[in-house]
Amino acid sequence: MAHPRAALDVESVRDAYRRWAGVYDGVFGGVSGAGRKRAVAMANKLPGTRVLEVGVGTGLALPLYHPQKRVVGIDLSRDMLRHARERVESRGLRNVVGLVEMDAEAMAFEDDSFDIAVAMFTATVVPDARRLYREMRRVVRPGGELLFVNHFAAEGGLRWWAERTLAPLSRVLGWHPDFALTDLLDDPRQAVEITECPPFGLFTLVRVPNLALA
Repeated sequence: MAHPRAALDVESVRDAYRRWAGVYDGVFGGVSGAGRKRAVAMANKLPGTRVLEVGVGTGLALPLYHPQKRVVGIDLSRDMLRHARERVESRGLRNVVGLVEMDAEAMAFEDDSFDIAVAMFTATVVPDARRLYREMRRVVRPGGELLFVNHFAAEGGLRWWAERTLAPLSRVLGWHPDFALTDLLDDPRQAVEITECPPFGLFTLVRVPNLALA
């Protein structure tokens, strides 16, 4: 089932991140830094060298991967990817083996192409997070790992009110402010680790083993 509040589509996402591309690092780089570092640190410890970063954006996380990890990044926004390519070149990141414009909900990769897939601040952006999850499962080998860092909606209080007030602006913002974990996973018990990240638990790291289907 599609995200019940899905006001986003491919073109609205492209348009939003065309606007954000030039200022993304300055606006979001700091506040999202802790979650990004935690996700890559976990990916670096997991077995396997083939890493897919879904929604690589401007490539803020790319310098954090261990040199032994072979990283492919995909993003729907060619404007964001341009910044990522500049970062790879300027930092000499030889372990980044590909940066590709691609729809995360319909990836061109073959089944079982990766050991680990990491989606940081991406699930709220795509029109259908469940479809993103299914595609990540498909391209990661059985026994591999899926990592998500995301903002998930509060269950009450002032933040709950603010998130739902902003929800109709999803197309302008380029993301769903009222996104819940159940919008991503059929059953939150699929996650073996759920850890809040600074600042103020605004973002959450979720680890889901890619168990083979029965």
